[in-house]
Amino acid sequence: MNRTAPFVPTLLSALAALTAAYGTLVSPHSPGQEPAPAAVQAPQPASSLGAFSVSLTVKNLAASRAFYEKLGFVAFAGEQKQKWIVMRNGSCVIGLFQGMFDKNILTFNPGWSQDTKVLASFEDVRALQKKLEEKGVKLTTRADEKGKGPASFTCDDPDGNQILVDQHVD
Repeated sequence: MNRTAPFVPTLLSALAALTAAYGTLVSPHSPGQEPAPAAVQAPQPASSLGAFSVSLTVKNLAASRAFYEKLGFVAFAGEQKQKWIVMRNGSCVIGLFQGMFDKNILTFNPGWSQDTKVLASFEDVRALQKKLEEKGVKLTTRADEKGKGPASFTCDDPDGNQILVDQHVD
């Protein structure tokens, strides 16, 4: 007895519905010929908060550094003597901070690419602050609106996670 028989009409109905909704599911290229890869366009945000990293509060910087090195992270900035370092694994960036914060922080750096290169153009931290306040985001600290160059502001998400938007460039 063939148990797949009832499944086939259902599958064909689903394919017909998808074809009606999204167009043909048959590839337009010749058999045996691979189609050219289509460019995948990710949706672009209205504004960018900049490079992203997670700032972790740690109890023992040396032990934490050794642990993250085992995961493939490499230190590229900071001062162990000052009790902070920044580490990278591919495009993932973490900061390890001993005795500087009460809890972990999601950090964004306007003006920097993910590999900490200065961007030719970016949205200033004060403009980002204004946009977020206009959307009803309550800030816990604010950048001076009349200032220029490096500045920062913070807010908390609905679950109490702290977010720091910290611009280091002019």
